[in-house]
Amino acid sequence: MKHEQAERKSFVDPVCGMVISFQTAAVGSEYRGKRYYFCSAACREQFEADPERYARTHRQHGSRRG
Repeated sequence: MKHEQAERKSFVDPVCGMVISFQTAAVGSEYRGKRYYFCSAACREQFEADPERYARTHRQHGSRRG
């Protein structure tokens, strides 16, 4: 069920801000138990080089508001 919900949901690439869907996401990455989706491998590489920079200000799949 969770996988089906993710397929219908839109995500914001934390690096460039592009709105993408699960189907159109080029790549994904996990950081601190949260899944992030990206429009391209270049955005994922930039995120993985400094994940705190992007994860700190961005909420994505698996995150909860406290």
